[in-house]
Amino acid sequence: MALSDPGRVLATPLEVVPTAALTDYLRRLFAEQDVREVVVGLPKTLSGEIGPQARGVLDTIAGLRRAFPGMRFVEWDERLTTRVAVAGSGGKKGKKGKRIRVDHLAAAGMLQEYLARRGDL
Repeated sequence: MALSDPGRVLATPLEVVPTAALTDYLRRLFAEQDVREVVVGLPKTLSGEIGPQARGVLDTIAGLRRAFPGMRFVEWDERLTTRVAVAGSGGKKGKKGKRIRVDHLAAAGMLQEYLARRGDL
């Protein structure tokens, strides 16, 4: 998860939210923040196709649209965002030698790209 500032200039990483907790998390976030639209990463294949993982995300987006009918959900190509985030973090590892999750950093990078492409920067 990531959130932009009120001026929609800077994306800030929030946290990693499991899909099962997403609706409740968004309900709280929408109550606390002035959220106008939600940019959702669509994990297309490297060739740009909609694969099984992307189909699952599209199903999740459909459920979110039903849960929040007044909210605009924007599908955004997220190819390579996690790789960029891992590279930007220096590939750091946690206490047990496992790679640190960078999904929230990837979300911030994706949101920053979205804001820039919309001409908000």
